[in-house]
Amino acid sequence: MIEDDTRLANMVGEYLRQSGYGFTHAADGASGIAALQTSPPDLVILDLMLPDMDGLEVCRRIKSQGGEASGTAVLMLTAKGDPMDRIVGLEIGADDYLPKPFEPRELLARIRAVLRRGGEANNATGAGSGQKVMRFGSLEIDRDARAVTVSGNLCELTSYQFDLLVALAERSGRVLSRDQIMEAVRGRELEAFDRSIDVHMGRIRSAIELDAKDPKRILTVRGVGYVFAKLQD
Repeated sequence: MIEDDTRLANMVGEYLRQSGYGFTHAADGASGIAALQTSPPDLVILDLMLPDMDGLEVCRRIKSQGGEASGTAVLMLTAKGDPMDRIVGLEIGADDYLPKPFEPRELLARIRAVLRRGGEANNATGAGSGQKVMRFGSLEIDRDARAVTVSGNLCELTSYQFDLLVALAERSGRVLSRDQIMEAVRGRELEAFDRSIDVHMGRIRSAIELDAKDPKRILTVRGVGYVFAKLQD
């Protein structure tokens, strides 16, 4: 964890150790980058407000390092209500973000999800699962950047909504029940925080559809679930 708030870092460290994770702390960007070069971790929790350098620059350096460090995931801690930092961070390679203040359980769930996705990416086979950018006409889904754009405009989605959209897009043309969709993003352990699949689908539609009330991409199949239409607009 690269974080100048020692009290917060100690709290997070204690919680993660109790959950079975190794944990080290750096109080500024320079020492954090140095630590990565000697012993690259699986994931960095990165505060964007650091005393010695911009956290986005730290993220950029982490993602540009070669060798073992190049596979290190980055989970950004951002100021609540500041979407620009999140957008830029995701564009330069951050794997997820979490606004402050946050619940430790949600941080743990996001860490598990990011690490699981990394493992699945390493083990993935076949053209569909290995495709980094999925394109459906004006809609593009970039797995590495965890970003979705429509006609070049970035869509605001939560990390969980991104996972749901990817699960549907990977199975475009197939009708999926709600249980099948949940199974496709299994292990995320956010059920306690999620209201329902239907609410998330509504928000995804608002982000990617021209008219969320008359969707063309994510269609409801009454009594069954949802289908991602192979629309090439």
